[in-house]
Amino acid sequence: MGDYMIQIEHLHKTYRSGFLMKPKLALKDVSFNVESGQVYGFIGPNGAGKSTTIKVLTGLLNFDSGKVLVNGISPRDVKSRRFIGYSPEQPYFYDYLTGRELLKFYGRLVGLEGSLLDSRIHWALELLHADKDWIDRRLRSYSKGMMQRVGIAQAVLAKPKLLILDEPMSGLDPMGRRDVREAIQELNRDGVTIFYSSHLLSDVESISHRVAMIVDGKIVREGSVDEITESCGVEYHVRTRTTILQNDLPEGVAPTGHPQEWVCVDDAARDRLLAFCLSNGIAVEKMDHKRPSLEDILTEEIARADA
Repeated sequence: MGDYMIQIEHLHKTYRSGFLMKPKLALKDVSFNVESGQVYGFIGPNGAGKSTTIKVLTGLLNFDSGKVLVNGISPRDVKSRRFIGYSPEQPYFYDYLTGRELLKFYGRLVGLEGSLLDSRIHWALELLHADKDWIDRRLRSYSKGMMQRVGIAQAVLAKPKLLILDEPMSGLDPMGRRDVREAIQELNRDGVTIFYSSHLLSDVESISHRVAMIVDGKIVREGSVDEITESCGVEYHVRTRTTILQNDLPEGVAPTGHPQEWVCVDDAARDRLLAFCLSNGIAVEKMDHKRPSLEDILTEEIARADA
């Protein structure tokens, strides 16, 4: 067994709501592990259970049954908080404070004082590219993107072993998203394990070691990005210099609409097409390896759950 920062086994969580307090199962037999030193993406549609899982991990929500450990400690034990930095999707801060005052307040909460606190604030602001003049303005004047940067900055002040981020790219412009991606990667290079949820699946594909996909409270896929995308079939697009009659196309090969481009459903179809081209003196100009994106696969899983 690897060195796990997060272990979740057979997790169930029920909410009760409405006048009759009718139970609704929010998490259904959720199981996955996050190894120390990983960047782990947690994806799924709204209401699938992402924030509920994160609140269980941070000890903000209790759960019905199952096993949940953070660095070997139950989140029901207050000691687990020592290892965790957390930024929620919609942080609420005292908006009469400036960004710098807020960071001083949170820094003191985690035991930082004096010059160490000042240097840690300077480091966190540089990491998030938030060392700008607006950091000394009151939070009530901040945009969503500014608030997001400050929220992540407070989460890293204590240099946690595990950083948990709920939708860290939400509300950020393209430059802001790049800054947060780079901050996540830099923290990870320093040995921080990062567990985060996101709707921006291209970002998830580019920075995650592993991904769990949750739909309707259940984990539907889990693995590396390559494992997940390759498990859904890989196509090959081949362009030839001359056209091929449709009747001559090998099995598993179909036209794309472009007169000299063909789609092969798998490796075997690609090999048949290449052999056909070789034996008939047809030049191959280009071949692309096409596989579905995480977005394609998630869309398919949501449709399957709704069917």
